[in-house]
Amino acid sequence: MQHERTLAESPFPGDDGSATPATRAVLAAWAESSGSDPIAYLRAVAALCGDRLLVPVVATATSIGTGARGLASDKEAEMSVVLLQAPDGRRAMLSFTGTDSLAAWDPAARPVPVTLDQAAEAAVADHADALLIDHAGPASLVIEDEVLRQLAAGHRLIEVEPGEFGWTTVVAG
Repeated sequence: MQHERTLAESPFPGDDGSATPATRAVLAAWAESSGSDPIAYLRAVAALCGDRLLVPVVATATSIGTGARGLASDKEAEMSVVLLQAPDGRRAMLSFTGTDSLAAWDPAARPVPVTLDQAAEAAVADHADALLIDHAGPASLVIEDEVLRQLAAGHRLIEVEPGEFGWTTVVAG
């Protein structure tokens, strides 16, 4: 009996994990506004809609064993996405624009490349209240509420005209 494995093609061929400079620039513009410019926020979300994000997965022990010398060790582990919880109980799923920002947060985390709508869908499925982009910087962004729900539904935000935004849906063709 032959066992053949095939790997799915990357949806981001040639991706080296670097952040897109234009995306980082609009995130910086949002941060420079101290979170007060709604146009800068929407531009940042729209830029992320056309880019790749990295969702970190980390190993979580599911079974702990004790070795011959009485030392505890992981017997089994699962890979899990990361959720942060605020003191008020709200939870956010993490994602990053590049491997540099992911490594600044946790160098041991494994990056999974996804689109923003896929990350939003995963956040909603995991009962997160928000998606937190580039938690460790250089400029972070929180996507929540109706914007998160629209993204999770497969919609993408576009800037139709300067300062005018609308939702679109990607149709497989």
